[in-house]
Amino acid sequence: MKKLIIKKDKTIRQRVYHHIREEILKGAIAPKDRLIEAKIAEEIGTSRTPVREALHNLELERLIISIPRVGYVVRGMDMEEVEQICEIRAAIEGLAIEWAVRKERDRLIQSLKRNIANQKKYISKGNLNGYVELDAQFHDIIARLAGSERLLELTQTLRRHMLRYRIQCIYMTETAERSMHGHERIVEAIEKGDSTEIAAAVKTHLIQARDDILYYVFRDADENIGDKY
Repeated sequence: MKKLIIKKDKTIRQRVYHHIREEILKGAIAPKDRLIEAKIAEEIGTSRTPVREALHNLELERLIISIPRVGYVVRGMDMEEVEQICEIRAAIEGLAIEWAVRKERDRLIQSLKRNIANQKKYISKGNLNGYVELDAQFHDIIARLAGSERLLELTQTLRRHMLRYRIQCIYMTETAERSMHGHERIVEAIEKGDSTEIAAAVKTHLIQARDDILYYVFRDADENIGDKY
Protein backbone atom coordinates (compact mmCIF):
# COMPACT_ATOMS: atom_id res chain seq x y z
CA MET A 1 0.00 0.00 0.00
CA LYS A 2 1.52 3.31 -1.07
CA LYS A 3 2.13 6.13 1.39
CA LEU A 4 -0.86 8.41 1.81
CA ILE A 5 -0.60 12.14 1.14
CA ILE A 6 -2.86 14.06 3.51
CA LYS A 7 -4.54 17.10 1.92
CA LYS A 8 -5.71 20.03 3.98
CA ASP A 9 -9.31 19.85 2.79
CA LYS A 10 -9.93 16.55 4.54
CA THR A 11 -9.16 15.25 8.00
CA ILE A 12 -6.64 12.47 8.47
CA ARG A 13 -9.48 10.14 9.51
CA GLN A 14 -11.39 10.83 6.30
CA ARG A 15 -8.35 10.41 4.10
CA VAL A 16 -7.29 7.14 5.71
CA TYR A 17 -10.81 5.73 5.48
CA HIS A 18 -11.27 6.67 1.80
CA HIS A 19 -7.76 5.45 0.93
CA ILE A 20 -8.24 1.97 2.41
CA ARG A 21 -11.77 1.79 1.00
CA GLU A 22 -10.64 2.58 -2.54
CA GLU A 23 -7.78 0.05 -2.30
CA ILE A 24 -10.34 -2.62 -1.43
CA LEU A 25 -12.86 -1.59 -4.09
CA LYS A 26 -10.32 -1.53 -6.92
CA GLY A 27 -8.85 -4.87 -5.83
CA ALA A 28 -5.44 -3.65 -4.66
CA ILE A 29 -6.37 -5.22 -1.32
CA ALA A 30 -7.85 -8.55 -2.38
CA PRO A 31 -10.78 -10.50 -0.97
CA LYS A 32 -9.77 -12.54 2.11
CA ASP A 33 -6.64 -10.42 2.69
CA ARG A 34 -5.96 -9.67 6.34
CA LEU A 35 -5.86 -6.01 7.34
CA ILE A 36 -3.29 -5.50 10.08
CA GLU A 37 -3.68 -2.16 11.81
CA ALA A 38 -0.01 -1.57 12.65
CA LYS A 39 1.19 -2.62 9.19
CA ILE A 40 -1.30 -0.36 7.41
CA ALA A 41 -0.39 2.59 9.62
CA GLU A 42 3.30 2.10 8.84
CA GLU A 43 2.72 1.68 5.10
CA ILE A 44 0.64 4.83 4.67
CA GLY A 45 2.62 6.86 7.18
CA THR A 46 0.10 7.65 9.89
CA SER A 47 -0.71 6.67 13.46
CA ARG A 48 -2.79 3.61 14.30
CA THR A 49 -5.80 5.56 15.62
CA PRO A 50 -7.24 6.74 12.25
CA VAL A 51 -6.55 3.29 10.80
CA ARG A 52 -8.46 1.65 13.66
CA GLU A 53 -11.41 3.99 13.09
CA ALA A 54 -11.30 3.41 9.34
CA LEU A 55 -11.38 -0.37 9.79
CA HIS A 56 -14.34 -0.08 12.14
CA ASN A 57 -16.25 2.02 9.58
CA LEU A 58 -15.38 -0.39 6.77
CA GLU A 59 -16.80 -3.22 8.85
CA LEU A 60 -20.03 -1.25 9.26
CA GLU A 61 -20.06 -0.84 5.47
CA ARG A 62 -19.68 -4.62 5.14
CA LEU A 63 -16.52 -4.42 3.07
CA ILE A 64 -14.52 -6.20 5.76
CA ILE A 65 -15.35 -8.55 8.61
CA SER A 66 -13.85 -9.07 12.06
CA ILE A 67 -12.94 -12.66 12.89
CA PRO A 68 -12.00 -13.73 16.43
CA ARG A 69 -8.27 -14.50 16.81
CA VAL A 70 -7.72 -13.45 13.18
CA GLY A 71 -8.64 -9.77 13.02
CA TYR A 72 -10.07 -7.81 10.10
CA VAL A 73 -10.34 -9.57 6.74
CA VAL A 74 -11.67 -8.32 3.40
CA ARG A 75 -14.98 -10.03 2.65
CA GLY A 76 -14.91 -12.73 0.02
CA MET A 77 -16.86 -12.54 -3.22
CA ASP A 78 -20.57 -13.29 -2.98
CA MET A 79 -22.75 -14.12 -6.00
CA GLU A 80 -25.93 -13.19 -4.16
CA GLU A 81 -24.53 -9.72 -3.46
CA VAL A 82 -23.83 -9.24 -7.17
CA GLU A 83 -27.43 -10.15 -7.97
CA GLN A 84 -28.75 -7.76 -5.32
CA ILE A 85 -26.57 -4.83 -6.39
CA CYS A 86 -27.66 -5.22 -10.02
CA GLU A 87 -31.35 -5.35 -9.11
CA ILE A 88 -31.08 -2.32 -6.83
CA ARG A 89 -29.11 -0.37 -9.43
CA ALA A 90 -31.70 -1.16 -12.12
CA ALA A 91 -34.46 0.29 -9.94
CA ILE A 92 -32.52 3.35 -8.81
CA GLU A 93 -30.99 4.23 -12.17
CA GLY A 94 -34.34 3.83 -13.87
CA LEU A 95 -35.71 6.38 -11.41
CA ALA A 96 -32.70 8.65 -12.01
CA ILE A 97 -33.39 8.66 -15.75
CA GLU A 98 -37.05 9.46 -15.12
CA TRP A 99 -36.09 12.48 -12.99
CA ALA A 100 -33.35 13.64 -15.36
CA VAL A 101 -35.66 13.42 -18.39
CA ARG A 102 -38.28 15.44 -16.55
CA LYS A 103 -35.78 18.18 -15.68
CA GLU A 104 -33.24 18.32 -18.53
CA ARG A 105 -34.10 15.86 -21.28
CA ASP A 106 -32.21 17.55 -24.14
CA ARG A 107 -29.09 18.18 -22.07
CA LEU A 108 -29.21 14.57 -20.82
CA ILE A 109 -29.37 13.10 -24.33
CA GLN A 110 -26.64 15.39 -25.70
CA SER A 111 -24.31 14.69 -22.77
CA LEU A 112 -24.79 10.94 -22.96
CA LYS A 113 -24.23 10.90 -26.73
CA ARG A 114 -20.96 12.82 -26.35
CA ASN A 115 -19.90 10.41 -23.65
CA ILE A 116 -20.64 7.39 -25.84
CA ALA A 117 -18.77 8.93 -28.79
CA ASN A 118 -15.71 9.20 -26.55
CA GLN A 119 -16.25 5.65 -25.31
CA LYS A 120 -16.02 4.43 -28.91
CA LYS A 121 -12.80 6.36 -29.49
CA TYR A 122 -11.16 5.00 -26.36
CA ILE A 123 -12.18 1.41 -27.07
CA SER A 124 -10.98 1.62 -30.70
CA LYS A 125 -7.59 2.88 -29.47
CA GLY A 126 -7.37 0.19 -26.79
CA ASN A 127 -7.46 2.78 -24.02
CA LEU A 128 -9.54 0.76 -21.57
CA ASN A 129 -8.49 2.84 -18.57
CA GLY A 130 -10.05 5.83 -20.30
CA TYR A 131 -13.13 3.79 -21.14
CA VAL A 132 -13.64 2.76 -17.51
CA GLU A 133 -13.63 6.43 -16.49
CA LEU A 134 -16.19 7.26 -19.19
CA ASP A 135 -18.33 4.32 -18.12
CA ALA A 136 -18.52 5.79 -14.61
CA GLN A 137 -19.18 9.26 -16.06
CA PHE A 138 -22.08 7.94 -18.15
CA HIS A 139 -23.97 6.88 -15.06
CA ASP A 140 -22.88 9.99 -13.14
CA ILE A 141 -24.35 12.24 -15.86
CA ILE A 142 -27.74 10.62 -15.37
CA ALA A 143 -27.61 10.81 -11.58
CA ARG A 144 -26.38 14.42 -11.51
CA LEU A 145 -29.04 15.65 -13.94
CA ALA A 146 -31.67 13.89 -11.83
CA GLY A 147 -31.00 16.68 -9.34
CA SER A 148 -30.74 14.63 -6.15
CA GLU A 149 -27.53 14.52 -4.13
CA ARG A 150 -28.85 11.56 -2.15
CA LEU A 151 -29.56 9.59 -5.34
CA LEU A 152 -26.13 10.51 -6.75
CA GLU A 153 -24.39 9.33 -3.59
CA LEU A 154 -26.36 6.09 -3.57
CA THR A 155 -25.67 5.27 -7.22
CA GLN A 156 -21.96 5.99 -6.79
CA THR A 157 -21.76 3.80 -3.70
CA LEU A 158 -23.44 0.89 -5.48
CA ARG A 159 -21.16 1.26 -8.51
CA ARG A 160 -18.07 1.25 -6.32
CA HIS A 161 -19.23 -1.91 -4.59
CA MET A 162 -19.89 -3.49 -7.99
CA LEU A 163 -16.44 -2.41 -9.21
CA ARG A 164 -14.91 -4.75 -6.64
CA TYR A 165 -16.43 -7.59 -8.65
CA ARG A 166 -16.00 -6.08 -12.12
CA ILE A 167 -12.29 -5.33 -11.67
CA GLN A 168 -11.38 -8.74 -13.13
CA CYS A 169 -13.29 -8.22 -16.38
CA ILE A 170 -13.90 -4.48 -16.87
CA TYR A 171 -10.53 -3.89 -18.57
CA MET A 172 -11.34 -6.19 -21.49
CA THR A 173 -12.29 -5.00 -24.97
CA GLU A 174 -15.08 -7.56 -25.27
CA THR A 175 -16.82 -6.55 -22.03
CA ALA A 176 -16.22 -2.83 -22.71
CA GLU A 177 -17.94 -3.10 -26.10
CA ARG A 178 -20.91 -4.94 -24.60
CA SER A 179 -21.23 -2.28 -21.93
CA MET A 180 -21.02 0.54 -24.48
CA HIS A 181 -23.76 -1.04 -26.61
CA GLY A 182 -25.88 -1.20 -23.47
CA HIS A 183 -25.34 2.53 -23.01
CA GLU A 184 -26.42 3.15 -26.61
CA ARG A 185 -29.66 1.24 -26.08
CA ILE A 186 -30.40 3.29 -22.97
CA VAL A 187 -30.00 6.55 -24.90
CA GLU A 188 -32.15 5.24 -27.77
CA ALA A 189 -34.90 4.42 -25.30
CA ILE A 190 -34.64 7.88 -23.71
CA GLU A 191 -34.99 9.50 -27.14
CA LYS A 192 -38.13 7.48 -27.82
CA GLY A 193 -39.57 8.60 -24.50
CA ASP A 194 -40.86 5.12 -23.70
CA SER A 195 -40.54 4.54 -19.96
CA THR A 196 -41.04 0.78 -20.33
CA GLU A 197 -38.28 0.56 -22.92
CA ILE A 198 -35.98 2.71 -20.75
CA ALA A 199 -36.48 0.40 -17.76
CA ALA A 200 -35.86 -2.64 -19.97
CA ALA A 201 -32.67 -1.13 -21.45
CA VAL A 202 -31.27 -0.32 -18.00
CA LYS A 203 -32.13 -3.79 -16.71
CA THR A 204 -30.62 -5.52 -19.76
CA HIS A 205 -27.43 -3.45 -19.40
CA LEU A 206 -27.00 -4.42 -15.76
CA ILE A 207 -27.89 -8.06 -16.40
CA GLN A 208 -25.07 -8.13 -18.95
CA ALA A 209 -22.67 -6.65 -16.40
CA ARG A 210 -23.85 -9.24 -13.88
CA ASP A 211 -23.38 -12.08 -16.36
CA ASP A 212 -19.83 -10.91 -17.16
CA ILE A 213 -19.03 -10.92 -13.43
CA LEU A 214 -20.55 -14.37 -12.91
CA TYR A 215 -18.57 -15.73 -15.84
CA TYR A 216 -15.18 -14.17 -15.22
CA VAL A 217 -15.21 -14.05 -11.41
CA PHE A 218 -17.26 -17.09 -10.44
CA ARG A 219 -16.32 -19.63 -13.11
CA ASP A 220 -14.67 -21.70 -10.40
CA ALA A 221 -17.56 -21.23 -8.01
CA ASP A 222 -16.52 -24.01 -5.67
CA GLU A 223 -13.28 -22.16 -4.99
CA ASN A 224 -14.95 -18.79 -4.46
CA ILE A 225 -18.09 -19.58 -2.48
CA GLY A 226 -18.27 -20.91 1.03
CA ASP A 227 -14.58 -20.60 1.79
CA LYS A 228 -13.17 -19.65 5.16
CA TYR A 229 -14.12 -15.96 4.85
